[in-house]
Amino acid sequence: MDDVVRVLVVDDSALMRQMISRFLTEAGMEVVATARDGVDGLEKALALKPDVITLDVQMPRMSGLEMLRRLMDEQPTPVVMVSSVTQHQTPTAVEALMLGAVDVVAKPGGSISLNLAEVKAELVTKVRTAAGAKLERRRSRETAEPPPRQARHEAAPAAETAADHVRPPVSPAVSSRAGEAPVVVGSSTGGPSALATVLAGLPEDFPRPVVIVQHMPAGFTASLAKRLDRLSPLSVDEAQDYRQPRPGEAWVAPGGVHLVFDEFGRMRYSRTAPHLGMRPAVDLTLESAVDVWGSDVIAVILTGMGVDGARGARKLKRAGGRVLAQDEQSSVVYGMPRAVAEMGLADDVRPLTGIAEALIDWVSVRR
Repeated sequence: MDDVVRVLVVDDSALMRQMISRFLTEAGMEVVATARDGVDGLEKALALKPDVITLDVQMPRMSGLEMLRRLMDEQPTPVVMVSSVTQHQTPTAVEALMLGAVDVVAKPGGSISLNLAEVKAELVTKVRTAAGAKLERRRSRETAEPPPRQARHEAAPAAETAADHVRPPVSPAVSSRAGEAPVVVGSSTGGPSALATVLAGLPEDFPRPVVIVQHMPAGFTASLAKRLDRLSPLSVDEAQDYRQPRPGEAWVAPGGVHLVFDEFGRMRYSRTAPHLGMRPAVDLTLESAVDVWGSDVIAVILTGMGVDGARGARKLKRAGGRVLAQDEQSSVVYGMPRAVAEMGLADDVRPLTGIAEALIDWVSVRR
């Protein structure tokens, strides 16, 4: 059948290759081959031209990251990274997303994950979604590392992994004013590289805080924030419970919890049930922002599967606020921005490279 998704499974563990292959086959996909390392994987990818590749991070002979670099240069193919949540693998998986990988699935039990079945549904969904992703050849500007600069978070308390611990209240007094209304950015599949493009285009003195909700497993968002911090003039960090966002800052919602605002405009962690299967969810962050700042909030909905963000955008529009959506041509997956656009909620629809420019124009008019 022409619509059967053809998948190449690349992992140095025979058990992981077997389990991933079985999950995908049971879901109606065709595993055209498996590979034990990046050298074997690249050869088979170029020869077989699969629709999607599942790719481990750490492998002998050639790592998943190096295989991905070469693949994107020679034959761009949708890739779903299957990675452990470890100090070494998480930053590498995030770098892979910046290089063009479509999504990431966290192995729940380490490199050899005997309980991989816990993420079977997530793996199947992400591979199916990746099959429809639009890719371009990797551009040098996306992978060039900016010159080192002085760390900008010395004064901020160290962020903790939200999935492991919810921080207790801090003692400093908080003003009754909620501060500047944020720009709330929502993204999912293809989001990390899209976020890098948007944040790189905003000036250091951007007059609004930016709060980002990226659909990503717990344990990966801290590495994403660090990576974005190196690429953006803004100060970027993982969002901290009870922290009030300020202009010149961008905060990434931690994976595994929702991020909402309290009456003082402080970011708060919430462990309420997943929304549309997601935690964090864009809708909850955006709706709570409207409750605090009303029409002053700006929403940006970027590439991603599903409809998360549409409900929050509707609430914002009813309050008199503005919504900006990424266009179809530049979206890796045109799901979230499509929902907003087709519901008539977008004030403007721009290509990815025009999002930052539109935001600068909007906040200049509103000041």
